Amino acid sequence: MSPDEVVIPEDALEESFLAATGPGGQNVNKNATACQLRVTLAALGLAPRVLNRLRHIAGSRVTKDRKELILTARTHRSREANREEARARLAQMIAKAHFEPKTRKKTRPSRSAKAKRTDAKVKRGAVKKMRGKVDY
Repeated sequence: MSPDEVVIPEDALEESFLAATGPGGQNVNKNATACQLRVTLAALGLAPRVLNRLRHIAGSRVTKDRKELILTARTHRSREANREEARARLAQMIAKAHFEPKTRKKTRPSRSAKAKRTDAKVKRGAVKKMRGKVDY
């Protein structure tokens, strides 16, 4: 699933705008352009496994009660650009949560593979041993 295919219900989102920090001069000082997006995770309607992966991906952006996800976008000078960036980041996180990682299958080297490896080590050690001081 790509971030373009993710559908986010509007009732799960709550937007607020706050004063941004950093460069931008008078625009940053006067206008509340940073977008803080609060997402109610239960309202997204995701499967439990996907929801757990989303919480893992979000990390510290999830509240302590694990019910909300908070994203803040403040890199742009305008509200609209910051709003779109926050929503795009949320869609990207949800799309990433939909992919289930492959589980690792434990494997063991065969007996012949172990023998080849030890033979190679012995040969390499013999080559290194020959590099010592020469006795006449």
